[in-house]
Amino acid sequence: MAPSIFSRLTMIMSMALFVLVIVESANAQLSTNFYSTSCPKLSSTVKSSMQSAISKETRIGASILRLFFHDCFVNGCDGSILLDDTSNFTGEKNAFPNRNSARGFEVIDNIKTAVENVCPDVVSCADILAIAAADSVAILGGPTWNVKLGRRDAKTASQSAANTGIPAPTSSLNQLKSRFNALGLSTKDLVALSGAHTIGQARCTNFRARIYNETNIDTSFASTRQTNCPKTSGSGDNNLAPLDLQTPTSFDNNYFKNLVQKKGLLHSDQQLFNGGSTNSIVSGYNTNPSSFSSDFAAAMIKMGDISPLTGSNGEIRKNCRRKN
Repeated sequence: MAPSIFSRLTMIMSMALFVLVIVESANAQLSTNFYSTSCPKLSSTVKSSMQSAISKETRIGASILRLFFHDCFVNGCDGSILLDDTSNFTGEKNAFPNRNSARGFEVIDNIKTAVENVCPDVVSCADILAIAAADSVAILGGPTWNVKLGRRDAKTASQSAANTGIPAPTSSLNQLKSRFNALGLSTKDLVALSGAHTIGQARCTNFRARIYNETNIDTSFASTRQTNCPKTSGSGDNNLAPLDLQTPTSFDNNYFKNLVQKKGLLHSDQQLFNGGSTNSIVSGYNTNPSSFSSDFAAAMIKMGDISPLTGSNGEIRKNCRRKN
């Protein structure tokens, strides 16, 4: 007996619903409550680990925030920066922007271990890094935001993409705008996210040319920085200086005050206040710290949305340093 029109219609609708479920799964969206049932202790576990790490070394908060930036700017926020090189795998840790400077991997390892103890095989390393970055900002006095979650971990990494995708400290304003815009981040997002340089340190090799050769720099500031950064390349390359002269361990708007005074440490920093299209945004953040805080939080959420692996893509790594 042939199926009735009603039966056939029901079958078609069921198939359509099945296909829709598959499509939805493949294109799953990030959400702030992704682990609310599967790992309810996630937030408190990450935060306590991050507080412990920062109490031991304040600078580590900036390092974790930088890891998240460098992860998201290379093929999306997928935890690829955390993968170690092996005999048959080349990761991103030795790419030029990360070599001798990316740090905090042990902190992420410790957080992963703590999270695995409360909910094994549930939370991705990519999400742990996103939460740790947000906690770092909050613990150091910056804004808070609800972190969107549900990322999965990459099974691949790209050293070449890391070499080309992460903005260099020598970047011009147009280069910065172009790279951020290519990732769906606006010029305002660029300036707000650059405000992350209100914490952390930079190596002499990354600001030597600016303090010795550039003219749009406060002369006394340049002299101060020169005392710990010899002019000769290869000498003191890894000597450190604070990105924010005034409060290098507090997340505030002093970074923008520095730019207005021509005291940006990196060439790429000072480009944001050098007579160009971003001057007005910097001026606004200089005088209105709450505006910077809210824009930074919004920009961090946007950055966290860059090409995440979701649904059945990627994996949940057991060890953040290697593929399962």
